[in-house]
Order: sequence, then structure tokens, then C-alpha cells
Amino acid sequence: MARSSYLPNLSIIIPTLNEANHLPLLLADLNAWPIDFDLTIVDGGSKDLTVSIAQIQGINVIKSLKQSRGYQLKTGASRAQGDWFLFLHADSRLGPGWVKSLLRIISSNKSKNTVWYFDFKINNNNIAFRILEVAVALRSQFLQKPYGDQGLLIHKNLYYKSGGFSELKIMEDLDLITRVTKTTKAKRIGEYIYTDDKKWDKSNIIRCAIKNAKLRSKWRKGYDIDNLSKDYYS
Repeated sequence: MARSSYLPNLSIIIPTLNEANHLPLLLADLNAWPIDFDLTIVDGGSKDLTVSIAQIQGINVIKSLKQSRGYQLKTGASRAQGDWFLFLHADSRLGPGWVKSLLRIISSNKSKNTVWYFDFKINNNNIAFRILEVAVALRSQFLQKPYGDQGLLIHKNLYYKSGGFSELKIMEDLDLITRVTKTTKAKRIGEYIYTDDKKWDKSNIIRCAIKNAKLRSKWRKGYDIDNLSKDYYS
């Protein structure tokens, strides 16, 4: 469909690593966008069909020189052509109202000086996940700390003014949002983004939250990011 003459361009950047099971579902959601958009996938060395799935659909795929989400996101942003950047994790699904909400935001000049995030939701009916969702909502609104798995929508001028993503293996989202919110606010898009529950399949949510909090504290104190990354993925 031809691009509207009054709406800014949208660039969507997705870092991937072995996401063949998730990527087709997210791409199906993105097909609902009513005008042309710039979609880039930056792959960290997938061994499955992730790259083939993207290439079959004619999507621009960049093969990352590093297996590092921060590096992948930074690389994708550097190639983006749009006025707005939307960063998404490949295991995400977008709620049915996402198109209407994003069109409203990017059509307003007042939105350019704000970083926007989706409401975090997990595809599982377990009550423990509802508690986690509330905790994420409170952290995002009152501490101004939305994370990358909530999706981040940001105007390119604000992105570059804030320094963009750093080439970090982990904490790349917290690093960016900390810099952005020194000068502006993070606000809710007002729509859900759904995350696959498999990452918590073999984990105790409380223990996982405590572990991640300790890693964030160590990162702020300047601990080596490579060692923190090993701890995170262990």
C-alpha cells in the first residue's frame, strides 16, 4: 500500500537468534500495519530457519558480526530509514489495537519527545504471571524503567540525542532507557504486547526476579558485562 503523505515513516527493528518458531507469528501481526514500513531483522547467527523465513518474505536481513542484542539493535537502527523506530523482541505478539494506537502516537508532534512502551503480558493463565505483570507495570510507570520485551517506540531524533543502543550483550534496554528518561518521560502506548512463557518454563519466577535484580545491581556497579551475561544465560 502506498505511504500516506502526512504520516511519518515507521522502522521496525527485530534482533533474532534461533526464533523460527516465533518470528512468523510476529510478522503476521506486523502485516496489519496499513502503510509501507521499513522492517529490518538483525540476526545473531541463527542455526534454525529464522533467516530463511525472513528472506522468503522479502525482509531485509542483516547478519550481525556479534551475537549481542545491543549490537544487533544498534546495527538495525543505523540502517533504519523511518522517522520512528519500533524495537521488538522476536518472541512477542502484538495486541489487536496496536495499529490504531501507534498511528495516533506517531501522527502527533507532541509524541516526539517521549519514549513509548507496550503493557507487558504473558501468554499463560498462571496467577504468578499476573503478579509479574503488575510488578512490571508499576516498575514501568513509577520507576520509569520499561524493558525491551515491552517493545520500545521512539522518534529517531530522541533516539540519537540519547546516544542510542550500546553494544551490550545484556542490559542494553535498561542502559538506553536510563539515558532517555534523564531528559524525558516513558509513557504507555496503551496496548498489550504478549511474551511467550517458555523462558520461564523451568524457572521459579521469584528466584528469577531476584537473580535479575542482583545482575542489574552488579551492572550499575561496573561489573564485567561478559561475566554478567554468562550468569544471566546460565
